[in-house]
Amino acid sequence: MVNSKKNITESRCNSLDEQQELYEHHRFVADKGQRPLRIDKFLVSRLESKSRNKIQNAAKAGNILVNDYAVKPNYKIKPGDVVSIVLAYPPREIELIPQDIPVKILYEDDHIIVVNKDAGMVVHPGYGNYTGTLVNALVYHFKDLPLQNQEKVKPGLVHRIDKNTSGVLVIAKNEFSQTRLAKIFYDRKIDRVYQALVWGDLKDDSGTITGNIGRSLKNRKVMQVFPDESYGKHAVTHYNVIERFGYVTLVECKLETGRTHQIRAHFKYLGYPLFNDETYGGDSIIKGTTFTKYKQFVNNCFKICPRQALHAKSLAFYHPVNENYMNFEAPMPEDMKHLIEKWKSYSRHK
Repeated sequence: MVNSKKNITESRCNSLDEQQELYEHHRFVADKGQRPLRIDKFLVSRLESKSRNKIQNAAKAGNILVNDYAVKPNYKIKPGDVVSIVLAYPPREIELIPQDIPVKILYEDDHIIVVNKDAGMVVHPGYGNYTGTLVNALVYHFKDLPLQNQEKVKPGLVHRIDKNTSGVLVIAKNEFSQTRLAKIFYDRKIDRVYQALVWGDLKDDSGTITGNIGRSLKNRKVMQVFPDESYGKHAVTHYNVIERFGYVTLVECKLETGRTHQIRAHFKYLGYPLFNDETYGGDSIIKGTTFTKYKQFVNNCFKICPRQALHAKSLAFYHPVNENYMNFEAPMPEDMKHLIEKWKSYSRHK
């Protein structure tokens, strides 16, 4: 038996575009009357939607912990054992249509593929975007690959970036790799670096933004920072100023956590929303002069980069199979490069 008061299920997936981490975490505490039982059978009986094979794969990947130690599928559960399991979030039941869409591949092997996603591309099919996504493109790319363990190769997501954010993404090519990557993300054994252009002249050259992030109580499509830690999820963003242009600042951000819209919400909270971020108020002239020429200059900048100026520059992690440390970097896209050059030129002649 299991003490129902001590069952905890944590799911990090939501309906907003930017779903940074896609995994689910379950925690159980075995009751005092628990009889000896294999851990895989114990979990199958409590996670009814999960197959025994999926549970066994999680154990092989090191994703099942008992009292903070990884165990094999044949481990016998004992009274009072604290069981924790991390699983990749199940894909939505949507028909994945293969589409011949160009994808910028940074790396690929039998287990993972790392891509540089263009701004404007949705990662996974969903409401309003059933085609033209990165997953549609990858299904097409994988269609002629040989079967792996008699299974068709299919994209397995463990994190996402927003439709209008460009940059690095890692996608698993089989269930084992997806499960291992989910645990790597859950344990925060990854390094994620972003570049962003924000409104205003930041006071400090470096700093840390800490504040729980949750859905706005007024607008469910927007994330908000809550100083009161009783709401939202703990979020930490470290930043360094790369270059100052007077009314805007180029920053580099390192994520300690991966919450939805984390950088966008954190800088909005700090008072420096991302340039041309429509959702968080960066698509109007926040800093600068009232001169007509300046207004025209900023409007031209909005046209140059018609999205939030945010780029996932690099992603580093341990390979899910061979455990080699890997670091991938995506060059800044042309729209952001052009935007920054415009501001650089403006600040020199201001």
